[in-house]
Amino acid sequence: MLHADIEKALNDQINAELFSSYLYYAMAAYFEATGIPGAANWMRIQTQEELVHVSKYFEYIVDRGGRVALGAVAAPPSQWRSPLAAFEAALAHERLISARIHKIADLAVKHRDHGTHNFLQWFISEQIEEEKTAEDVVQKLKLAGKDGAGLFMIDRELATRVFTPPAAGA
Repeated sequence: MLHADIEKALNDQINAELFSSYLYYAMAAYFEATGIPGAANWMRIQTQEELVHVSKYFEYIVDRGGRVALGAVAAPPSQWRSPLAAFEAALAHERLISARIHKIADLAVKHRDHGTHNFLQWFISEQIEEEKTAEDVVQKLKLAGKDGAGLFMIDRELATRVFTPPAAGA
């Protein structure tokens, strides 16, 4: 059985992951509206990954005898001043999510909930990848600067991203 503090933190994390998905959909819409379809594709894939995270937290709470309590999801922004600003916002958001997960891991240690601490290790590793992937795009966009050809090349690369669901049991 989950400690009430941990159950609440995990439910709050479900909400944060749903917001992440919503945010990345908003970014996809922004990129579509600005004629950058590869970046829109990248964000749609990111949205799918966030929904996988939601499912993992949902199933974990249920498996531990807890109750999933879904809350309202805040509206995300819909405009950014540039493609770079949007990806910088995505990177900042991933760092925020990482910090949230670390706090839940600390809470699990405090309550000696080794199962939850173990469960969160997948997310901790996943966040390292999430941050690195967003950081890589930020760095490429910085290198391209205001060069339209550079943005075109980066967008073409972002269009190749595909969603790969995690392996069963991961």
